[in-house]
Amino acid sequence: MDPKELPVIEHIEELRKRLIICAVFFVIALFAGFYLAEPIIKYIQYDAEPFIEHFKQNNEQLDQSNELTLNAFKVTDPLTVYLEVAFFVALILTSPVILYQLWAFVAPGLYEAERKATLKYIPYAFILFLAGVLFGYFILFPNVMNFMMNLSERLGIQQVIGINEYFSFLFKLVIPFGLLFQLPVITLFLSRLGVLNPKWMVKFRKYSYFVLFVIAVLIAPPDLVSYIILSIPLFILYEFSIVIAKIGYRKFEKSEEQRLKEEKEAEQKQQVEAALAEQRRQIEQMKEQN
Repeated sequence: MDPKELPVIEHIEELRKRLIICAVFFVIALFAGFYLAEPIIKYIQYDAEPFIEHFKQNNEQLDQSNELTLNAFKVTDPLTVYLEVAFFVALILTSPVILYQLWAFVAPGLYEAERKATLKYIPYAFILFLAGVLFGYFILFPNVMNFMMNLSERLGIQQVIGINEYFSFLFKLVIPFGLLFQLPVITLFLSRLGVLNPKWMVKFRKYSYFVLFVIAVLIAPPDLVSYIILSIPLFILYEFSIVIAKIGYRKFEKSEEQRLKEEKEAEQKQQVEAALAEQRRQIEQMKEQN
C-alpha cells in the first residue's frame, strides 16, 4: 500500500511507535541528566553568574567572596531544582531523536527528494536550539538580572534569592530563545515544501519586525537598551530566515518542475502504450474477421 494512503488506524499506530521510541530515549537521557545536574547547578550558581561583578561593585560583603548565595525557602526546593535541571538536560539530549522521529512520521507523505532534504535539517535545528539557549543565558539573562538588582537598590529592597525561583526564572528566559532560534529551520522546511513563499516574508517584513519587537519587549527588562540588544538579533535572524527561505523555495520550484515533467512524460508514455494496445487489438480483430 502507498504510505501516503495509510488508514487512520495505521497512522495512530505509527505515531504511538514513534512516541514510545522518544520516551525510551528520554528515560535513558534522564540518567545522564541526573549525573550532569549537580555540576551544572554548581557551575551556574558559583562560577557563571554573569551579573556577579555587579554585586561585587555594589556590595562590600561580596568583595570577599565569588559566591552568590541562593536560598531554599522550602525543604523540597533543592530536589525540585535538581529534577528540573536533569529534565532539561534530558530534553536537550533527546531533541535530535524527537526531531528524527517527527521527520520519520511525516516522511511517507513527502517525495523522495523532500525526504532527503528535510532529513538534513535535524542537526541544524539542534545547533540553533543550543545557540538560542546560550544567547539567552549569556546575553539576555545578565541584562535582566542587572536590571532587577539595580531596581532593588533604587527602591531600597534587599534581594534574597530563592534557588527554585532563580532556576525557574532562568529556564523561562532561555528556553523561549532556543525555540525562537528555530525560525530559519522552520522557514526552510516550509519553503522547501512550497507552503511558505519568501515573497510573503519580504512583503510582511515590517509587521514581522513589530511582532519580534513586541516579543523582545515582553521578555527584556523595561529599558530601551535592553529592547535594542534583544531586538537586533531577532531582526538579523528574520533576515537570515528570508535568505534561507529563498534557497528552499527555489529548490521546491526546481523539484516541482522536475516532478511535473516526469508526470507529463509518464502520461505521454501511457497514452502511447494505450494507442499501441488499441492498434494491436484492431489488428487482431481484423485477423479474426479474415
